[in-house]
Amino acid sequence: MSQTATDQRATGKDWLGLAVLVVPILVVSMDMSVLYLALPFMTADLEPTGNQTLWILDIYGFLLAGLLITMGSLGDRIGRRTLLMIGAVVFGIASLAATFSTSPEMLLAARALLGIGGATIAPSTLSLIRNMFHDPTQRKEAIGLWTAGFAGGAAVGPVIGGVLLEHFWWGSVFLINIPIMVVLFVAAPLLVPEFKDTDPGKFDPISVVLAISSMLSIVFTIKHGAQEGIDVATVTTALAGLTLGAMFVIRQRKAANPLIDVTLFAERAFSAAVVVQFLVIFAMTGFSLFASQYLQLVVGLGPLEAGLWLLVPAVAAAAGAVLAPTLSKVIRTGTIIAGGLLFIAIGCTAMAFVSADSGLPLLLTGMAVLTFGIGAASTLNSDIVLTAAAPEKAGAASALSETGAELGGAVGIAILGTIGSTVYRHRMDDAIPAGTPAEIADPARETIGGAIAVADYLPEPFSSQLTAVANSSFIDGFNLASGASAGLMAVSAVTVFVLLRRQTASAR
Repeated sequence: MSQTATDQRATGKDWLGLAVLVVPILVVSMDMSVLYLALPFMTADLEPTGNQTLWILDIYGFLLAGLLITMGSLGDRIGRRTLLMIGAVVFGIASLAATFSTSPEMLLAARALLGIGGATIAPSTLSLIRNMFHDPTQRKEAIGLWTAGFAGGAAVGPVIGGVLLEHFWWGSVFLINIPIMVVLFVAAPLLVPEFKDTDPGKFDPISVVLAISSMLSIVFTIKHGAQEGIDVATVTTALAGLTLGAMFVIRQRKAANPLIDVTLFAERAFSAAVVVQFLVIFAMTGFSLFASQYLQLVVGLGPLEAGLWLLVPAVAAAAGAVLAPTLSKVIRTGTIIAGGLLFIAIGCTAMAFVSADSGLPLLLTGMAVLTFGIGAASTLNSDIVLTAAAPEKAGAASALSETGAELGGAVGIAILGTIGSTVYRHRMDDAIPAGTPAEIADPARETIGGAIAVADYLPEPFSSQLTAVANSSFIDGFNLASGASAGLMAVSAVTVFVLLRRQTASAR
């Protein structure tokens, strides 16, 4: 049942319930970070191609983005807590499958199932916060803690993952998801109240089909286009996605009980907030893709030591998330969000100058500035999204925001990862001498992990030469991707400042 007293302040039980809601966010964040940390070990063991590696990384986000709108509306209908618990079961089963994957294809399938489970979890958490915390100040604080929890997962994940990778096989990093999902499944019925729309209307399966098919077509277009360029498949799926998307929007405008309220996009603040969610996660996943490989393969740190250093940007993100609600009392919300994007641009600029000799200070400084901006912008941005919709429609509204975020993550991996891998392969093609045996040249051209692996079997000075060229090629790709992100974020900061210059603290 829905609460109607908008002036009700949260109780102690509500704050304990918030702790339960942070649990799945921790898992999602940990799952992302430990996968990046385990990437060199996974590629060495399963030997995926460069294309398979990118698919393993981004299939989770692609499926999650494709299903979020449907799952957000489903949560409004069947109950957000119920949907959250279903997601816990699916996520746990998928984690078990990922743990014992024996081939790139099996791991890819497990990651896909994780995406489906994540799509049931993601829209539930924020929408439940909207229903549990009615006081605007408390709600911002709750969202700040929720965002800090996400950053906390990024902090704890690499450390736990590093310990596991030091002593066990790479698949063990997925085991940490299972006990956390068990805790969520047991604690949620005790501490988190159920909320759902008491009058959802008739379910529209045609809208569901249009929503899923349009999103999957669009994200496939982005992925395929980034990898293969503009070809028949790219154009075909792009046209299909846009056509299906237009049909979905038209149907939502005419339907008596739409999956989502598309009129929300008429509000400039809401539209800008969804775009900002896309941008901040685009930047975060892009730097995550390169940072863990730089620390382990270029600097030569072990997984545990690399994980400990990754605490720095995670703590910075948490600091930004916790500080933003306090700043919003004296500074306009729109100004803080634009400032967060500017911090991201500055951090990306710093990473555009990272080299093999620059060491850790420049990389860590850039990452900390970037993630501080992400934490600050995301917290207030989420509050704009949640307060734009009526409480009974918060699930669908948060799903739109999460769709933007997950799509941003998938696009970040696809585009920034493709920039990095394209530069890497181009440099390696020029550097590897003609006549080099295929069993050495092919892995070295695909990824830096492959180059380091084959270099171990070469005599000196060839081993050191191959490692140096691979490091230089990887860093060139890293620098170019970071520079491109910096430019995008700087332009976005100015644009958002103009669009949200009048946006103040929400009172709804």
